Amino acid sequence: MKPSPSPARGPLQAAQAALAAEHAATYAYGVIGARVAQARANEAREAYGAHLARRDRLTRTVRELGGAPQPAEAAYALPFEVRTPADSERLAAVVEDRVAGAYSDLVRSADGQLRREAADALSAAAVRAARWRGVGVAFPGLTERAQAARTS
Repeated sequence: MKPSPSPARGPLQAAQAALAAEHAATYAYGVIGARVAQARANEAREAYGAHLARRDRLTRTVRELGGAPQPAEAAYALPFEVRTPADSERLAAVVEDRVAGAYSDLVRSADGQLRREAADALSAAAVRAARWRGVGVAFPGLTERAQAARTS
């Protein structure tokens, strides 16, 4: 999974990064769905469907902004091995945090309807991350940046 762009980039670049994050999320949810506990299988399917819908919307958005939508990669490197239902839940939370980060950049770079859609997507990813993790974070979409700043 690739990091999202710096907030200094424009809406097209941020939309491309959000699209890349959605491609990676749909891939990851395929892995999550294969390992998640039966009790959370519906939640994983719903998240997968939500990411597919956002991916399709972002594909159209990138075209509307004058770009060529970034295609999905054949496979994505996961941040850790997923063997158990607990691993799949942890992966889902990480994926949603990364998606939230990409949408955070899009919120900062866009305006109007695109900004509202990005804010909605950021909120949805933050809620899913909190559900998977069992607890929310203070600033969804900025978690990784805050952790990176602490370690550098």
